[in-house]
Amino acid sequence: MKEFVNLFFSFLLGFLFPLPLPLFARGVVPSDAPNGAQRLMMERGYGMFVHFGMNTFIEQEWSEGNVPALTYAPDDLDCDQWVRVARDAGFRYVLLVTKHHDGFCLWDSQYTEYDVASSGNKTDVVGAVARACKKYGLEFGIYYSLWDSHEPTYTCGDFTKYVDFMCGQLTELMTNYGEICELWLDGAWDKPAAEWNIPRLYDLVKNINPNCAVGVNGTIGTSEEDQGGFVEVLPDRMTEDNIFHMRYFPGDFRLWDPKIASRNDKKQYLYGGNSYYLPFEHTICLSKEWAWFQKRDIKYVRDLDELEELFYWTTCNGNSLVVNIAPDYHGRIREHEAQTAIALCKRLGIRRGKPLPSGGRYLQVGCPTEATSCWDSSDEFAPDKASDGGLQTRWASADLTPQLVVTLAPHTEFDKITIFEYCDVERLGDFSNRRTNRIQAYTIDRFVDGRWETIFADDTPMGDCKTIRFPYFYSAEKVRLNVRSATAPPSIYEFNVINTSL
Repeated sequence: MKEFVNLFFSFLLGFLFPLPLPLFARGVVPSDAPNGAQRLMMERGYGMFVHFGMNTFIEQEWSEGNVPALTYAPDDLDCDQWVRVARDAGFRYVLLVTKHHDGFCLWDSQYTEYDVASSGNKTDVVGAVARACKKYGLEFGIYYSLWDSHEPTYTCGDFTKYVDFMCGQLTELMTNYGEICELWLDGAWDKPAAEWNIPRLYDLVKNINPNCAVGVNGTIGTSEEDQGGFVEVLPDRMTEDNIFHMRYFPGDFRLWDPKIASRNDKKQYLYGGNSYYLPFEHTICLSKEWAWFQKRDIKYVRDLDELEELFYWTTCNGNSLVVNIAPDYHGRIREHEAQTAIALCKRLGIRRGKPLPSGGRYLQVGCPTEATSCWDSSDEFAPDKASDGGLQTRWASADLTPQLVVTLAPHTEFDKITIFEYCDVERLGDFSNRRTNRIQAYTIDRFVDGRWETIFADDTPMGDCKTIRFPYFYSAEKVRLNVRSATAPPSIYEFNVINTSL
C-alpha cells in the first residue's frame, strides 16, 4: 500500500509542480535585519538536540540504511521524560532527529517501510515528543536528513523523484504534529546544491509553518557555484559582512556542527548579488567524547565550567545553541546526563520568560598579545590568535614553559579568566575522541604598578576549559599566563579576561 501511495504522490506532485515554486513574500528577502522567523529563533536561543534512532541500537554514529527495521527496539521508551528533562534544564525548545542519513524514520511514514511502524517498537516518537512539548510548554523543532541511504529513489537516476519523496515526508512532518519552530536539514554535501531544490523544500515548509526557521548544515561557502562536498569556511572566519556566499538558498540561519562561531560573528551573506541576514545556530554534545548517538557504555559528560563558558559564547551576538543529550537504547535519558543539564541551568540562572543570561564582557578580544615563544615564524600560530575571539585559531609555543601576555585597555577590571587549551586528541572511531591536556602547572599573573604579581597558581591539568573565578575585581595593565610545566609545547585557542558585571 505504501508503494502505491508513494507512486501516486510522485505523479501528483510532478503534475502540479513541474518546476520549482516561486518564493513567497513571507520567505527570505534581502535584508540587514532579522525576519519574523529569525527573531523568534533568536528569542528561543537555547534548545535540546535529541539524536535517537537506528544508530542507538548498533553502536554507530552513522549507518547505511541496510540494518533491519526490527533492530530498533527500545524497551522502556519514555519521550515524556526527554521533554521533562528539557524543561527542567531550562531549554526553550526540543530539536528531534526524525530521520538520519540511514533513512530510518521515527514516525509512521506512508512513503517508506523503513520506519517505526515496521520496527521493534511502533511508537510514533515524533508525535510523542510533539505532545510532550505542548504539555511542558516547549517549542518543537525537527532535524531531517536530506541524504537517505535506504530510499531507492535516491539513486534511481532521476533525482526529482527523490525530491518528491522528501516533499511527501516533510508535508507529513509539517502538518501532523502541530507548530514546528525549526527545520534543521543535513547531509546536503552528498550532492551538488542545485539537485536538492532547496527553494521547493523551503516554500513547502513556509506554506504550512510560516514561522518555522529553515537551515541547511554547511550553508556558507566561498562561492554559490556548489558541486557538493565539504567547503572549509569555518564559522570563526565569518567575521566580515558580505564576504562569503550561501551555498544552499533560501535559508534562515547558518549552521555547521560542531564548530563554534567567533565572538565577532557577522550576519550578512551573499546570494545572487544580494545580502541576506543569517544568524548562527551552534550544536555541541553533552558528552566529552562528541558522541551524537548514545552508546551502551556510560559516556562521561563535560565539566560544568566548560558547558557554562560554551553557553555564554554560543548564545551571544544574536546566535543560538542546541545541546545534544541522546537517550539510551532503553529509550530514556540517563540520569547523570539529566542531572548535568539541570545543574547547568541552575548555575546559569535561566528563568522561563526571561532573556538568557550573559557571561559579561570579554576584555581581551583584539588587545595586543605577545609570547616568549611561538611555534614558527608564520602567522598561523601567532600570539594574537589566543585573543582574537575565535575557537578554531590558536597560539602555539615552541618551548615547554612559555609566557603569554595580553595588554589590556587602561582602567580595565576583571573578575574571571577562562582558558581553552589545545589538547592532544585520540580518535575513538566515528566522531568520538578523547582529549589530554599538555599544560600541567601554571600561574596567572597581573602587571600593576610596574611589577608582576601572581594571583592564581595551579599544578593540575587545565581540563577542556579552565575557569578561574576571583572573589573580587582586579585591575591590571597586563595579564600573563605563565606555564611552569607541560608534557608538550603548549597551545591556547583562547585566553579570556572577563568582567562579569558588564
